Amino acid sequence: MQNITNPVLRGFNPDPSILRVGDDYFIATSTFEWFPGVQIHHSKDLVNWKLITRPLTRLSQLNMLGNPDSGGIWAPCLSWHDGLFYLIYTDVKLTSERFSVKEVYNYLVTAPDILGPWSEPIFMNSSGFDPSLFHDDDGRKWYLNMLWDFRGRDKYALFAGILLQEYDSAAKKLVGPIRKIFTGTPIGLTEGPHLYKRNGYYYLMTAEGGTEYEHAVTMARSKKIEGPYEVDPQNPMLTSYQKPSLALQKAGHASLVETQHGDWYLAHLCGRPLGAERRCILGRETALQKCIWTDDGWLRVEGGGNDPKVNVPAPNLPAYPFAAEPARDDFNAPELNIHFQMLRIPADSSWLSLTERPGFLRLYGRGPLNSLHYQSLVARRVQAFRCEAATCLEFAPDNFQQMAGLVAYYDTSLHYYLNVTADEGKGTYLTLLGCDLDQALFPLEQDIPLRGATRIFLKATFDNEQLQFAYAFKEGEWINIGPALDATKLSDDYGGLGFTGAFIGICAQDLSGQHKHADFDWFEYIEK
Repeated sequence: MQNITNPVLRGFNPDPSILRVGDDYFIATSTFEWFPGVQIHHSKDLVNWKLITRPLTRLSQLNMLGNPDSGGIWAPCLSWHDGLFYLIYTDVKLTSERFSVKEVYNYLVTAPDILGPWSEPIFMNSSGFDPSLFHDDDGRKWYLNMLWDFRGRDKYALFAGILLQEYDSAAKKLVGPIRKIFTGTPIGLTEGPHLYKRNGYYYLMTAEGGTEYEHAVTMARSKKIEGPYEVDPQNPMLTSYQKPSLALQKAGHASLVETQHGDWYLAHLCGRPLGAERRCILGRETALQKCIWTDDGWLRVEGGGNDPKVNVPAPNLPAYPFAAEPARDDFNAPELNIHFQMLRIPADSSWLSLTERPGFLRLYGRGPLNSLHYQSLVARRVQAFRCEAATCLEFAPDNFQQMAGLVAYYDTSLHYYLNVTADEGKGTYLTLLGCDLDQALFPLEQDIPLRGATRIFLKATFDNEQLQFAYAFKEGEWINIGPALDATKLSDDYGGLGFTGAFIGICAQDLSGQHKHADFDWFEYIEK
């Protein structure tokens, strides 16, 4: 029998919403400010998973221009009923810690096929985030979200409970009374609601404790959908709080799926911290736990206790592995590799082209790496503690306002950047820059003159807590540049205000507005 090895979705894949349709399993996860919106992975055995689509591909579905870091897509909910997929999502426009107010917009899109095309969005409401949709067995549909109360005097009071309202699919809007059905437990910070029905009970699963080290999964049940809901007497049913020896920390924000043979699995987010500072450079990931129902009707982790486990028995389903993906992308395809994402808005021909110079990705320089608006940046998740990424760059900058290169990126205030630029005195040169919580970093004592070379190889190597950049004028003849940098700063836990994870990618800037282009011959990502 196979085993599930957690996390099943490695690197920045939080808030999993798991779904089975026939023999196919899908998990939707949050993407925050990264575009296209919402990642969906596919499996047939719960062991092997493959990224297959991101549904929100059009500005009419998702326009995050100007959205703050870690705004955008929070906690999507994927469901299916009568031949139609439903995807509920939040677009968060305001997250500032200076205000207790949040600006959130909740939407619904549908599609007959998981690969789309997905519909134009239907606006649902704005009273809070983490919306979900429940399809009852009587044909009615119910919408849930947490209520954000800006009057709260502390963070616990801001999370004011779970709301329920009926959704009319014919009218395409919410109808009827809004009911608060659950105010949470003493753990607090109640969010992430999902409803399930089993043996005459409605089961309400919520996330509590906040999405850091106090995170937890809470279960409550009621004979009536509007409540009152009784809390599991052994709550929380899953947590890693105050268990620092566990490999999977931050366990919480979960959803349930039943297999074809009646087994139950819980998908939940988790984090794997590094070093004494306990920072999760890979962000919040997705794990699976096998569960059982007790005789008195409560959900438990198989084997007892409420700890998240790394190794979990897989269901009795035929193995369904996916072919390994090539490490190198030569940019010969007409579209970007699915693992790449952009920031806030989609790529278009004004700043990205795979056809103007066949076999190259051409980026036209736009705004700085600190911009919330127009960046020419293409990046992918870092999904292993030990990995390396490399690229080949052809670029001839005219002045100091034009840059292009390889970036290790968390957000606009946290990144490291190995880039080619120019100025009046040095000519064209290679330099290493950084941004540490909005403070500029200059790790190099001396820049590297390129002496007319316009083709250069750049590499970044992650080795647990350390990040080392390198360059070469001939492929393979690498020379380290700069000191070993602190990779753990590219994490939620360092800045304390984010929800994403480390990315590695390529980018170009032209702060003069002339849109100087940079050509990238290939990009390679290898896990060790």
